[in-house]
Amino acid sequence: MPDPWDNKQPIYKQLRDRVADLIMDGAIAEGDAVPSVRQVSAEQKINHITVAKAYQELVDEGVLVMRRGLGMFVLDGARKKLIIAERTKFKEFEVPALFERLTHLGLSISELQAALKEIDRTKKSK
Repeated sequence: MPDPWDNKQPIYKQLRDRVADLIMDGAIAEGDAVPSVRQVSAEQKINHITVAKAYQELVDEGVLVMRRGLGMFVLDGARKKLIIAERTKFKEFEVPALFERLTHLGLSISELQAALKEIDRTKKSK
């Protein structure tokens, strides 16, 4: 079985991103408990300290809260907060990298727009 983790960044960051994605997608709703550190550790076969570190990042970001004796829960407003942060990150890091790649390949912004519109049309027709 292939390793589900990418070697390009620490596992705790990848796990943090996976949990954030689940919250943004609505798979884990605001007010819901997230799986326990022990449960995730056992299911993913990773160290419990790694899971705790991922959860702590989300606590520090104001997305999760620890309720003593009950576990970790998604705070109200967490989804919106994550989406705003991800949009900012996208604009600051991914868009400039995309622009650089377009320039390197000699593609125009209008060609990118056309490609995006085609993808959008294809997705909508499914």
